[in-house]
This record gives sequence, structure tokens and C-alpha cells, in this order.
Amino acid sequence: MTETKTMDMDTKNQQFDRDLGKIIAFLEESAYFKARDLLLKYNAVDIADMLEDILEDLGVEKVVIIFRMLPKDVSVDVFSYLPGEDQVNIVQAITDREISYIIKEMDFDDKIDVLEELPANIVDKILEKTPREERKLINEFLNYPEDCAGSLMTPEYISLQDTMTVAEAMAYIKREAVDSETVYTCYVKHGGRKLEGVISLRALVIADDDAIVGDLMETDYVYLNVYDDQEEVAEAFKKYGFLAIPVVDNEHRLVGIITFDDIMEIIEEETTEDIERMGGVMGESDKEYLDMGVFRHVKNRLPWLLFMTVTLMITGSLITQFEAVLSQVIVLVAYLPLLMGTGGNTGTQAATLVIRGLSVDEIDLKDAAKVLWKELRVSIILGIVLSAFNFLKITLIDHQSPMIGLTVAVAMIIVVMFAKLLGGMLPMGAKKLGVDPALMATPMISSVTDMVSSVIFLLTASILLGIAL
Repeated sequence: MTETKTMDMDTKNQQFDRDLGKIIAFLEESAYFKARDLLLKYNAVDIADMLEDILEDLGVEKVVIIFRMLPKDVSVDVFSYLPGEDQVNIVQAITDREISYIIKEMDFDDKIDVLEELPANIVDKILEKTPREERKLINEFLNYPEDCAGSLMTPEYISLQDTMTVAEAMAYIKREAVDSETVYTCYVKHGGRKLEGVISLRALVIADDDAIVGDLMETDYVYLNVYDDQEEVAEAFKKYGFLAIPVVDNEHRLVGIITFDDIMEIIEEETTEDIERMGGVMGESDKEYLDMGVFRHVKNRLPWLLFMTVTLMITGSLITQFEAVLSQVIVLVAYLPLLMGTGGNTGTQAATLVIRGLSVDEIDLKDAAKVLWKELRVSIILGIVLSAFNFLKITLIDHQSPMIGLTVAVAMIIVVMFAKLLGGMLPMGAKKLGVDPALMATPMISSVTDMVSSVIFLLTASILLGIAL
């Protein structure tokens, strides 16, 4: 079944690429109606993907021509799915009247996203032609900090009064649903704007017409504050699995809702950011790889590389302190990379699992002792297995003396134990200090374990081989 679905997806992708090639050829020949008809075979998301490629290949002029030929309702949907940079390019090439129409017809949350990307002079033009009440609401949303719940929410929701009957509530929903982001959950207020509870559409449908909404609503509900960080918002959606969560201000007044589709992009951004930090790359998630300049790449990658260079320089300085050991048993040099690499790999394994556990709330700071105890037991077993393997390899294949093999084996156990405990504890320590645990991943763990592994190995050699430092 899975293989069949994969084949179907591959076939669709191939057809998509073929049609995109035809559309580009039609546009190059100025056969705009043929291009439009072929485009309209696809949904708004796919059309946006095609326009993005067309803009890159043919420039904004051709894109604007074909964009204007789309039905108005389709063009609005397509515009909302375009990347911010492409939206700006189109806006700068069309008339103010066309801009106003697009912005007017867009969902409110998409409208805010677009306005945040547009140049200030264009935003001013749009707001001048916007009704006063809506302009006030837009300005309020634009003034929320970029990474908080207030910047993600939409005011397009169904709110009911707790004194309504079910019949009155259903009639109200029928009138207002067309402009609402979702109707599956309704939000119940008392008198003013204060949120009192939530009620599902299902509960209303199966209830008696004369039942009172306030008697049916759930008062134990999940909500967010307008100033909650977007990462907390993402965690709430992942934890509870809701399609929408209400957002309240500091006086618990309902000001909007955040829907699951609004948070998907944020979850992707947060995940991308964590992956970048784990790889020692900072600030690359705000633009696509090919759209980012070379010097921006350099700027984002250089800090960690400099940090790692400094730590390796320190490691080199530490190794020179054991010159007497290395000069008398030169073969030890061959096993230094083995110990350093094993330490980095085992530490990164532990850090990766703990970071994931922290990010999905499987592990909490109060679990530090449990994590320490588990990683200690894991490290002892792994250390014994790896040391036994290396002892046999060194003595039987490398034909070194048993003491050399024993030296590497003992150092291996200690290094693995240290690296596992460090990898388990560093992310938790980072979270305790309010630092992103992902920063304590590959670069940090590898750099620290390289230094410590070399010292452990050479100290072990000096003790077991009886060589004075």
C-alpha cells in the first residue's frame, strides 16, 4: 500500500513538472490563455508553487500578467500561499486598486502576515483605504511583538453569549460562519469580552433547542495569552492536539484564536532552528538556502567554527603537556583520534535524545537524577563492549602489546562514561539557565569531549605504562 502511494506521488510530481514546463513555454510564446487554463487544473497551493518557479525563470512581469488573468477568488488564495518576497514583488508591480482588493478578500491572519512583509509606504496606502474599525484592529495586531501569540492569532471566530439558547446559537453560527476561521469550536463570553468557556459544534447540534449555552459549555479549557512566546504556542498545540486555541489578554478578554494551520509554519521554523543550532549554524532559517548570500552564510557559520578552532587549539596545547608519554610510546598517537571520535559520538547521541525529550516534554528538569542514572548505566555497558572490541583489535590485529590494548580499553570506558554524562546533563543545564538546549549539541559536545578525551587517554597511559609526565 505504501509503495503504491509513493508511486502515485511520484507520478503526480512528474506530471506537475511536465505541466510547469509547458506553462513556462506558453508564457515565453505569450500564449497566456493556454498558460492560464493549464494553471487552473491545479489548486491554489500548487499554483503558488508554479508562480514561484515562473518568477525565478521569467521574472515578475510574466508572473503579474498570468496572475491578473486568474479568477479573482483564485488569485487571492494563490497570493496568500506565495512566499513573502514574491508577494512583495507582485504588490510592487500591480495597481493600488488590485492590492486593496487582494488584502480585503484575504483571511485576517493571512492579511496580517502580508502586511508585515510589505514596505511601510504600501502598508500606509492600504490602511488609508481600509474601514476605520478594521484599520484599528489591523494596527493593534501589527503592534504585537513578532514572536508572540498575538502576532499569530485571528479575530475571525465564533463567539456566543452564555445566555443564548441552543436555537439562538445555531442561528447565529449560520449567519457568521462564512467569515470565521473555524466553526468546530465556539467561544462563550458573559456580557462583555471575558472568556467564560468553550462549546463544540457537536454539543450544540445534539442538544435541545431550548437548552442554555452557559449550562452546556466547558469551563475547563486551554487558552493562551497574547504575549506567550510562539514556541510555547507550538508546544501547546503539540501537547493537546487541538485544531484551535483561544487567545486572551491580561484581563482574560478573548481577543482571537490561533488555528493549527497557523502554527504549522512556526513548528517548522522552531524545528529548523533547533537543527541549525545542533549543527552549529545560526540564523539561516529565515531565508531559503539558495536565496541567502555567501557572506550571510559565512557570518552565520563562522562563530561556532571559531569556537571549535579555539577548543582544538586548547586540546593541542594539552596534548603537548604529555610529550614525554607520546615520545616513549609513539604508537599511542594512532589511538588518540579513536578516543576523541568515540567521545564526541557517544556524547552527541545522549545530547540528541535528551534535547528531543526536553522539546516534546518527555523529560523535565526534575528528571535530572533519572537521566544521570540512566546515562551512567548505558555508558558503562557501552564502554565495556567498545573497550573489549578495541582490546581484541589492538592485540590481535594491530599486534600491539596487551598493555597498550589495556590502556586504550580503560581510557575508552572512562571517556564513554564522561561523554554520556556530559551529553545528558549539558542540555538540562542549559534549559535551567534559560538557554536553548539545542546549543549544547554536536559542536559543544564534540569540542569539550575532544579536550577531555585526550587528557583522559594520556593520563591513563602515563599511569598504566608507568611513564612519568
